[in-house]
Formats: sequence, structure tokens, C-alpha cells
Amino acid sequence: MEAIAALIAQAGVDGRRLRTVLAFLGDGRWWTLADLVRESATSRRTVESLLREVELERSGDRFRLREPLVGLVGGGMPPADPVAHLLPHHTDLVTRMEELVAKAPRGRQALDHVAATADTVVRRALLLDARFWLDGARLLCVGDHDLTSLATAMLHPGVEVTVVDIDERILAYIAEEADRSGLNVRTRWADLRLGLPASAQSWADLALTDPPYTPEGVGLFTARAVEGLRDRERGRILLAYGASERTPALAFKVQHALSQLNLVNEAIYPDFNRYHGAEAIGSAADLYILRPTTKTWPAVAARVDGFGAAIYTHGPQSVESAAPASPTLAALGQASDAPGVLVGDWPKDLLPKTPRARLTTWLAKPYASDPARVAIAVPAGLEAALPRLLLATRAQHVLLTLAGPPQGLTTGPLSAVYELTAEGATVHAVRLPPPATDSGRILRRILDNAHGKLANTWREGLIKARGDLTKKQARALVTDVAPWADDVTVLELPAHRLEELPAAVTASLTAADAAGSPG
Repeated sequence: MEAIAALIAQAGVDGRRLRTVLAFLGDGRWWTLADLVRESATSRRTVESLLREVELERSGDRFRLREPLVGLVGGGMPPADPVAHLLPHHTDLVTRMEELVAKAPRGRQALDHVAATADTVVRRALLLDARFWLDGARLLCVGDHDLTSLATAMLHPGVEVTVVDIDERILAYIAEEADRSGLNVRTRWADLRLGLPASAQSWADLALTDPPYTPEGVGLFTARAVEGLRDRERGRILLAYGASERTPALAFKVQHALSQLNLVNEAIYPDFNRYHGAEAIGSAADLYILRPTTKTWPAVAARVDGFGAAIYTHGPQSVESAAPASPTLAALGQASDAPGVLVGDWPKDLLPKTPRARLTTWLAKPYASDPARVAIAVPAGLEAALPRLLLATRAQHVLLTLAGPPQGLTTGPLSAVYELTAEGATVHAVRLPPPATDSGRILRRILDNAHGKLANTWREGLIKARGDLTKKQARALVTDVAPWADDVTVLELPAHRLEELPAAVTASLTAADAAGSPG
């Protein structure tokens, strides 16, 4: 008892956490360590320090107090949840989200994925619905491994949702469920270090993000969320971020990164988000509601490119990883013709007179000239952008240098544009001659204009192949076979949509022929 009392006294006003843990342990239920950490929103280290001082009854990996402790327990968790009273009215939605979360692709450590609980996802949707008017509103999910997009669309069909994410598996999973359930959710691929998709820029009224919990990750994801807002006066950003009660200095660094974006903290709900994992921070995170000011957009424009590529806590792009090695002259191989432009981070003394372009610029807009040869340096951690970097150029020969040999190099739709070969950490892409079939020519036209609106390029290709179509008729055919093609560029399409593209182009031609046939 004395050791426990000493721990509580040492915690001072934060001793409620320890008293809450003791209350849970003494309520008769069996607990696992993970459940106790999550329910108390207290870091694993703090819970373990308390468990070492109490007498526990154990059953496998579960435990509870042998006897309740009198005088040392608290009154339960503080009132941190503004929508807890609404949750009992939405048990069906919680059950459905539990099923979807359980079937979703597993998280990737290199992307700092930790799954939120199903009731957390539903409570996020409830808070959005309770605090904001969602009829006709647009919600941008800046990353959505937790499936908040689906919960919000199910709760309130009147909201339009866009998800941007780097994880192709999550995008395909969300799109499949949205299509099956008739939800107003669209998906876009993005590596936020390289920019926000064009169709998501200045699009949303509300943005929600649960980013990597580094100052760089929180700053970058929040800045991209700001770029996604169309309502500059009344738009809001909901941000999930958590730190251990033991490390307030880490939270300060994150809040400093947010303050540099000149955002107003309208509300911070402590421990609103709960997770399966992340025990170092108590399997919990606060929910911030942020409002931009007139000074936010200049601050975002000034800082967004300065966050760098190292934003995660694990993997090759973690904040603690070694700086990537720059490509050398040897990476350009023995090609007789020098590249017309160097894309990415190349040494300054390498071909100093050759024009250069940043990866972000390369993906954002077509290059001003039309070089025959291009060399692109792809650093570790950005390999997912490789197909888009290739589609962003019309060069006859593209040389890509990677941090290591490509793993499972697959061509997919790129096979309609390039012949690809790999030599160690170098990929050579040689442009193929024009195709001979109508469907091949339309597909190639689309892929050759990857920065343009997909539906517009497709429409013009149909008209050229079937001259009797009007623009309206051709656009209707595109929308009918590929409703996901509206208002999107090829560079934003998730991989599963890119893979569907050839068959969809063929289907549009078949539909055009059927519409034009007599009878």
C-alpha cells in the first residue's frame, strides 16, 4: 500500500490516471495489459510501474486485483468525450464498423499505422455530425487507415467524402465498400510528401487526419489538409495526435509545428481516440479542432516544402534514419545521350548545365519542354510514386535510380506505354510505338496526358475513334462505364482503378458502337 500511495503522490494532480487504473483492476473484470492501457488512456510504462506494486490474480494473460484497494481508487475517467451519450443510439453502425475494421488490410509499420477502435471511428463521425452542418458539405480524409470516411458516409449520406492515401490496399478496400454500399466516397492516391492530388486541392469544407506522430508528420499532413480546404473562412481541420503523459516535450514540438501554420485551437478533446496498439502513448490520442486564419495560407505555402521526406517513426523514411545517399554519375549508366532533364535530388556537380526539376513539380504539372531522355532519382521510401513519375513524362527513354533493387516490379497499365527492364537499382523505361487498335490508342492518349482530366481526355479519344459522337454523348459513355473517372487525373488514380482502365476503355467503345447501331 505504501509503494502504491507513493506512486500516486509522486504523480501529483495527474494521479487520477493511476487511481483510474486501480479502479478498473478492482471492478471484478479480467484485464489484459493492452485493454487496461487503452481503457485508462495511460502509457504502458506507467501502468506497468503500478502493476509491479499490487497483488494480482492471474488467468493466462489476464489479471485483476486479488482484493479491492480502499481509499486509493478514483472516480473513473474524466468527461473527455462530447458524444459518448450519442453512441448507444448507433450500435448497429459500431457493429458494422467492427466488421469492416477487422477485414481491412493490416497496418504497415513503415507508415506508422495503428488501427483506431470501431467506436472511435463512429464517435468521430458523430462529432462531425453534431458540431457541423453536413448536408452538402465535403469532407477530406487526409489518410484513412481507420476508415472514418465509411463511418461518416454511413451516418450522414448527405456529406461528400474524398480519401487521399498512399496505401493502395486501403484505397481499394474503401472503394470496394463504397461501391457495394452506394456511399458517396471517392479515393485518390497521394504521397503527401509529393503534394495533394489536384482534385482534392481547395475542395473540402472539413478535413480530418490521423498522421504520423512526429512533428514533421503532423505538420505535413495538417498543411496538406489546409490546402484541401475550399472554405477559407469557416473550414475546419480535425487532427488526432497523442503523446505519453511522460513526454510533454514531444507534444510541445508537435504543437509548435502547428503554431507555425498559424492555426487556432478551437478545441482539444483529451484521449478522444483509442487504438489497438500504440501502448507507449496509452493507446489514446487527443482530438484537435483547428481553424485556419488569414495568416495560415501564407504560412503553409512557405513551410510545406520544408518538412522533408522523413516523417515517420519507422522504416527508411523515419526521422531517425540516415540521410539517403545521392545518386552518382555511374547511376546514369553508359547511355550515349545525356538526359535532357534531371528529376529529383541529384548532386549539384553532376551535369551542372542540365535542367533540373523537383519530384513535386514533376507530378504537379507537365514539364515545359519535351525532352527525349529523362533521369529520375527516387529516394528510399518513395518507391510507390514510381508509376506516377513515369506517367508524368512523354520522354522516349526514362532512367530511374532507386535506393535498392525494385521489389516485385510490375508493369500494370505501364505496359501500354513502356518496356521496362531492371538492372540492380536502376530501371530503364523505353517508350513503346503507338498502338494499332482503337482501344489501345484511346488508352495511350489517356496515359500520355496524365496531368489532364481523365474524363476529358477519354471523351476526346472516343470522339476521334467514333466521329459521330457529340461531346455530351461521349462524356455520358465514360461516366456510365467508369463513374470514378470524373474530375480526376491519371496521376491520382489508385492502382486498382488504373488496372481497370484498359477494360473500361474497351467497354466504352463497345457501348459507343451499340448506341450507334440501327434498331
